[in-house]
Amino acid sequence: MSVEIKQITKFFGTQRALDEVSFTIKKGELVGFLGPNGAGKSTLMKIITGFLSADAGEVFVEGEKTGPKNLEIRKNIGYLPEHNPLYTDLYVREFLEITAGLYKLKNVNQRVAEMVELTGLGDEQHKKIRALSKGYRQRVGLAQALIHNPPVLILDEPTTGLDPNQIEEIRQVIRSISHDKTVMLSSHIMQEVEAVCSRVVIINRGKIVADGAIDEIKSGKINRNQMVIAEFAETVKAAQILAIPGVKNAVFNEKFWEIESNGETDIRPAVFEFAVKNQLVLLTLNERQQKLESVFHEVTQNQ
Repeated sequence: MSVEIKQITKFFGTQRALDEVSFTIKKGELVGFLGPNGAGKSTLMKIITGFLSADAGEVFVEGEKTGPKNLEIRKNIGYLPEHNPLYTDLYVREFLEITAGLYKLKNVNQRVAEMVELTGLGDEQHKKIRALSKGYRQRVGLAQALIHNPPVLILDEPTTGLDPNQIEEIRQVIRSISHDKTVMLSSHIMQEVEAVCSRVVIINRGKIVADGAIDEIKSGKINRNQMVIAEFAETVKAAQILAIPGVKNAVFNEKFWEIESNGETDIRPAVFEFAVKNQLVLLTLNERQQKLESVFHEVTQNQ
C-alpha cells in the first residue's frame, strides 16, 4: 500500500476531531476525500503529511511511519494545503529554485523548467508571485508540491476560489500527474471529484461514513439502497409494486416507476419476475445511479 492510515484519533481540547479513522490508498489511486466543514479532512491530511501528530494510531507512507519528527519522509510526499503559503515577494522561478534547493535536487534548472511546463507557468515564471492571479498562485503551489517528484501527492481544496476556466486547468494538471502517483484530493465540489477521481472516501464528525468506487457509491451499494427505473406498457398500481419482495418505496414519475430497495439485494430480478407473472410488457428496467451530491447528503446528514 502507498498510504496506510491505522486507527487515527485526534483531539483538540475535549473535541474529538478524528475517531479511529482507518483506510488505505493503493499505489496509483486518485482518491477524492469528502466531508462537511469541520469533519476532520484537513486535520487528517496534516497528520498524513507529518505536520501534525495524532493522539493515537499510525500513518505509513511508502511503508515508512510519518510524524512531525520524521523529516526524511517528506521526500515521498507532495503537499498543497488549503491556504496555499507562498513567498509573494519572490519571483515564480526564484521560488521554485529555492524549493528545489531545499530538497537538495541535483539538476535544479532542469527540474524547475519541467515544473514550469507541466503547470503552465511559462508566461508567468519571471513575475513576482504577488502579481499573479489566484489560479496561477495555485499552479505555483502545485509546482512546489511536485518539484521533488514525490510518489504521494496530498491536495487540500486545490481549486477553492477559482473560476470555472481555472478549475478545469488545474483538473487537467491533476489528471496528467495522477498516472504515476498516488493522489489524495480533498474538495467540496462534487463534480470535480467525479471528474478526476475513481474512488471516494467520505468523512463526517471524525468518522469514515463511506468508502468505495464512485460507481458503487452512486449505485447505492455503500448506503444499502438500490434505485431502479422501470417502465411498463400497461398501467400498474403502486400497491402492486410495493408488494414485490425487497421493495421499500415506489414513485411514479410521468411514465417511469422509480423503485427503491429495502436492502442491498438487487431487486431487478424480482421486478422482472413480477412483470412475467402478471403478463406485463416491461419496456425499461435499469439501475439508476444517484448523484454523488445526494449520496453525500444522505451519509453525512443521517449520522
